[in-house]
Amino acid sequence: MTEGQPLGGTVALVTGASSGIGQATALALAEHGASVAIAARRRDRLEDLAEQIRGGGRSALALEADLTDEAAARGAVERAASELGRLDILINNAGIMLLGPVVDGDTDDWWRMLDINVRASLYCADAALPHLLAAAQDSPRNVADMVNVSSVAGRTVRRGSAVYNLTKHGIGAFSESLRQEVAERHVRVSLVEPGATATELRSHLRPEIQRQQEQRYASVRTMDAANIADAILYIITRPWHVAINEVLMRPTEQAD
Repeated sequence: MTEGQPLGGTVALVTGASSGIGQATALALAEHGASVAIAARRRDRLEDLAEQIRGGGRSALALEADLTDEAAARGAVERAASELGRLDILINNAGIMLLGPVVDGDTDDWWRMLDINVRASLYCADAALPHLLAAAQDSPRNVADMVNVSSVAGRTVRRGSAVYNLTKHGIGAFSESLRQEVAERHVRVSLVEPGATATELRSHLRPEIQRQQEQRYASVRTMDAANIADAILYIITRPWHVAINEVLMRPTEQAD
């Protein structure tokens, strides 16, 4: 670790890294000294991001993977650890938002959210934990980190987002229970819950729902992905004895 490089010598895995918060976080971690493995399904975007990271003098490993497949998720974690030498940080960021009512709802959307928002996160967490526990013992940082990216929807409930709320509340509960389990072993488990952020998340919505969301936030200056990455960077660069358990953040103008 050198001055200005608080993550020097560490290895991070960022999921959902092909755009938005994942992409911004990977860049921020690399800028502060980490070698970064980036996982997502869009290889072309991953390769572009990896080249950008390498251009800044850091190591990058692009991992094309469908993390909803257990073998693929475990394989991505193991490749990150073996090819980059260790694993100190997991950023569990992959997620999707498919809003709509429960009555006459699209159950395919429900299962897709459960697969990506919950199943993939759990696969990655489980595969990463042995590496994080080992890293916490042999790292000069004296700590390892798992950051699970959730949403304001993990705190508040509103109609039209029942299953999305379910997935995000679930990740919050999982994170807190796991935090208690591994705290004394120097693995920090943190939860980040962003409000309205300018990413591709809304692009997956049905057109009528997308219009509703656009109208709802028409007068709000939303956050940028880099704002969320900055919060994640703050969490993982605290001294080993300081754990930021949870960060809830909204645009200033977002009231709910």
